[in-house]
Amino acid sequence: MAVRALVTNDDGIDSPGLVTLARCARDLGWQPIIAAPATESSGTSAGLTAARNHRQVAVARRTLADLPDVPAYAVAAHPGLIVLAACHDGFGERPDVVLSGVNRGGNVGRAILHSGTVGAALTAAVNDARAVAVSLDSPLEPVAPPNWDAAAAATTRLLPFAAACDPGTVLNVNVPDTARPGPPRWARLATYGRVQTKVTQLAGGTIEVGSVEVAGELEPGTDAELLADGFVTVTALHSVHEDDELMRRDLP
Repeated sequence: MAVRALVTNDDGIDSPGLVTLARCARDLGWQPIIAAPATESSGTSAGLTAARNHRQVAVARRTLADLPDVPAYAVAAHPGLIVLAACHDGFGERPDVVLSGVNRGGNVGRAILHSGTVGAALTAAVNDARAVAVSLDSPLEPVAPPNWDAAAAATTRLLPFAAACDPGTVLNVNVPDTARPGPPRWARLATYGRVQTKVTQLAGGTIEVGSVEVAGELEPGTDAELLADGFVTVTALHSVHEDDELMRRDLP
């Protein structure tokens, strides 16, 4: 039986990275279904948009020009809610694997907590599905088109491995934005990455939250360093779970 794959993202239904990821699943002989936010939902983590209109979420059938044979839906929701719905048969039979991405921009280090791309994958895990979040490490101000083909090649190589893992497995994959990235390497999460959050206080009682690229040494063996060195990085993530060490202590 073919692997059932839900393909989603946080960049929105019109992102070329979404088509790239869905094509990878289709070319492997899987059965992909696309369900992605109708508009960009970056930075939403595993958040669930509030359902409106008597707790109903608008879903519109779409035909993607590059993948007319793959069912696609534009959903008025964050990717976390889309995955939650899919794991409860919201888009047909529940998926075996959830694929999230390909995100335009890397998702490395502890900041992945805030990523809608990774949040979708973690939501799949707590619902006993396998999940792969894929990001292409495009610069903040690109000077050339993203290397989607490189992301596709790395993803296609890793998807059979992910499908063979236990339910609840999450792989966070980052691909260098180069024509020939290095082979996949296991990587620990960095404390920080090359791109960091910048908060600026503005007049009128408001703040502006943005991103900046910073220089300096990166932590050896981490996803940030290996990605900067040109390797595809793979990090196996735990979703929500107990802190067993702390819970062995006596409470006051």
